[in-house]
Amino acid sequence: MEFWPEFLARSWGKEFVAGGVGGMAGVVTGYPFDTLRIRIQQPAAGELASRRTSAASLFRSILRSEGPAGFYRGMSAPLASIAFQNAMVFQAYAIFSNACDPNKKNEPPSYNRVALSGVGAGALQSFLLSPVELIKIRLQLQATDHRRRRLGNSDGPLSIAKQILQTEGPRGIYRGFSITILRDAPAHGIYFWTYEYARERMHPGCRKRGGESLGTMLVAGGLAGVASWVLCYPLDVVKSRIQAQSEPRRYNGIVDCLKKSVGEEGYSVLWRGLGAAVARAFVVNGAIFTVYELALRVNLTFSNQYLACTSLLSLLIGVHLTTTMRRPTCSRAQSSNPIADIG
Repeated sequence: MEFWPEFLARSWGKEFVAGGVGGMAGVVTGYPFDTLRIRIQQPAAGELASRRTSAASLFRSILRSEGPAGFYRGMSAPLASIAFQNAMVFQAYAIFSNACDPNKKNEPPSYNRVALSGVGAGALQSFLLSPVELIKIRLQLQATDHRRRRLGNSDGPLSIAKQILQTEGPRGIYRGFSITILRDAPAHGIYFWTYEYARERMHPGCRKRGGESLGTMLVAGGLAGVASWVLCYPLDVVKSRIQAQSEPRRYNGIVDCLKKSVGEEGYSVLWRGLGAAVARAFVVNGAIFTVYELALRVNLTFSNQYLACTSLLSLLIGVHLTTTMRRPTCSRAQSSNPIADIG
């Protein structure tokens, strides 16, 4: 029996569920790396401006001052939303790859179709991912505000979203949206192309017949993540800085942020934290594609697909609400403290 994950869009629900479960696995396995990446990308201030912290020393610092929980600060928002985003990306990718050439359903899509479908899926998911990453970055950088950390004051995702709306308006939620599309559209094209090419090279014929090993899934997925991150990393540095800033703004758009960052810290700033990002990308995307492929191989009837989709959505909503409701509330005196010096 031939097996083509790309063409299972005809059985709606399987890619959505498989992508969602894979996304959750990726968030849990890679979030500590992501925290390191976000913090190391930010411009240093004060006496730290003359020296940069390595990923290893930053890891030890977070572990010593915040404990293991510091690596998972703000994970509740992406655990639910990125799982949904990942589900949407894989479903959209399946639909686009099928729509590009509907007359060739008995053959796996060409590599050109794979890349184009990835570009479309990446652009589409930016509408959801941009506000989620904005809130996630703000949460991950809360510990860099020493005043808030000393008072033990920590906001949850909903509090951060409310603060952004109050201080910056509705447009503030989509700060960095343009550069998110510029980063994610081509990156997803490379992402899916690399995965399909790598697994076919490692296990010839698997794109048409399946049967690749777990090792092939892990390595091909990891290489896909690494390739996409290396391509888009300079844009990701700029995006993180734009989304990390609060009012008053330090950067006025993409070009201004790029000029100031390079002018103050040199071109090396565009690759700062790449090691942590690459390590995270390999682990996360190896997990995502492995879980995705395994979930796709589960034979679901139409009714079970519907039940699985609704169950996944309920789980994601429940995780998000539970984690935000458990966030400690701050006193009235503490609540007046804004998120200052976040960059």
